[in-house]
Amino acid sequence: MSRPSGDSDDVVAPKGSRAEPELEETYDRLVEEGHERLDRPLLPLLSTGLLGGVDVGVGVLIYLVVEAKTGNALLASMAFSIGFVALLLANSELFTENFLVPVISVVAKKGTLKQLIRLWVVTLAANLVGGFAMAGMIVVALPDVHEVAVKTGSHYAHLGVSWRSFFLAVLAGTVITLLTRMQHATESIGVRLVPAVLMSFVLVGAQLFHSVLDSILMFAGLLTGRADYGYLDWLGALGWSAFGNLVGGLVLVTGIRLLRIPHRIAESREQGQTG
Repeated sequence: MSRPSGDSDDVVAPKGSRAEPELEETYDRLVEEGHERLDRPLLPLLSTGLLGGVDVGVGVLIYLVVEAKTGNALLASMAFSIGFVALLLANSELFTENFLVPVISVVAKKGTLKQLIRLWVVTLAANLVGGFAMAGMIVVALPDVHEVAVKTGSHYAHLGVSWRSFFLAVLAGTVITLLTRMQHATESIGVRLVPAVLMSFVLVGAQLFHSVLDSILMFAGLLTGRADYGYLDWLGALGWSAFGNLVGGLVLVTGIRLLRIPHRIAESREQGQTG
């Protein structure tokens, strides 16, 4: 005798009741990688941060050269993507790349807030030191880019504290954290190169307010000796952009995505020992 359709053994779970297997696998991978980053000793942490500043400095180098030669900012922005390709393939690290992976580990109680703040502070400082060194070499080696360096650095130094500059920084944090999330959706290096190129083009082409990248551009302008802004202007821009980057990365990308897997977060927190 046939059974009523409502008594079928093949009951389909309500849509959205549990995250897709791919999301759960990605979540587990992010938690483990974040735990490794948070536990990283000081010397490796400094070295990856310094290299991150150097890699982005390479992108700044080609950006300034292309814009000086062509006068086309969008073409220069596309050339800049070399810097983010280097970040990926060289396994170096940017301050703003740490708004997703280690944060998820802290939420899962696989790391502590103290470890996260240490990671942020050391990485940002190392990025800036590496970027400053690159800016100095660019200015000395390539005098033809001085005019573009001053013009570009001045743009970011004079954005000031406003809703416009805040949202430019929020968008920059969103773009970089989305880039991180896209790259962690796959283990294929070839596929991960695609968002590295596309999202870095969005970041630079739209002139978003990114704490590390724009600091290097401001450094280049300052080191020419012809800038109409000073180091205090840079410091103010750094603080405001870093705040906006944090809001964009943590709220608009990380926070919302964690809402898709609440049961996995609860399981992780029950198992976690360090939170």
